[in-house]
Amino acid sequence: MKEKVVVIGGAGFLGSHLSDSLTEAGYTVSIFDIRSSPWLRPGQEMTVGDIRDENALGKCLKGAHYVYHLAGIADIGEALKSPKTTVEYNIIGSTIVLDACLKAKVERLLFASTIYVYSQKGSFYRVSKQAVESLIEAYYEQYGLEYTILRYGSLYGPRAQEWNGLKRYVTQAVREGRIVYPGTGEEKREYIHVKDAAQLSVAALASEYANQCLTLTGTQILNFKELLHMIREILGGRIELEFRPEKSTSAHYDMTPYRFTPKVARKMVPNVFVDIGQGILDLVEEVYQENNSKIVR
Repeated sequence: MKEKVVVIGGAGFLGSHLSDSLTEAGYTVSIFDIRSSPWLRPGQEMTVGDIRDENALGKCLKGAHYVYHLAGIADIGEALKSPKTTVEYNIIGSTIVLDACLKAKVERLLFASTIYVYSQKGSFYRVSKQAVESLIEAYYEQYGLEYTILRYGSLYGPRAQEWNGLKRYVTQAVREGRIVYPGTGEEKREYIHVKDAAQLSVAALASEYANQCLTLTGTQILNFKELLHMIREILGGRIELEFRPEKSTSAHYDMTPYRFTPKVARKMVPNVFVDIGQGILDLVEEVYQENNSKIVR
């Protein structure tokens, strides 16, 4: 019998790719999200509901072996504007998920955290993730609920939200013929393609990762100038680049952070990964399709 895996937040950017990877790996996948997934595959079950709804969540988790929790507010900008809502969904909502996992006798919870927990950046978003990590560890100590914490770096790729970093700049380039970047361009990121992140997240089900914290970032360290020049080159060099250091926000880190954290994390690296140049090209093609245009080569 195939093991049942529930992906809370499985209709979103990472969640939909994770659901795909789990299905391909042979698991029975059930998605729980506040909206229906436009990428639902045959054999996947969909439950539309709010993580604060204990009854709906409990029904979905019935019979689940593993639960991935990716739901909540993931946009730092939104978290900055709505700290109360961020606490309601990211902290209170996650506590409801933890209780539901206990009641359903789930074997292990896998939680989508962020590398922002290593830094002083990220404001309410970072604080909410740190709080939930501590709650998860406390639930393990008190009730024996096993866990794996997945600290994701900067994700990019198909199905990304409009506020996603690279998606936003590619969209601006296609629509306006220019990219305005709020910073010097020297800020560094270890971007990881969403499909690589999804496959690593499935690999994290291995027993060796039980009660562990894992860091999932890319294999290449690039600054934004390099990334934006790559976008311009893919678009035929017709894109104007404008850097505005005075518009830089203190909520985002300048370099992928590795500072103090409540629990030391192991870093997971894919054996075969999507090259960032190819990944950006695919993203450009997706944005062109969304804007009913064609790439001029």
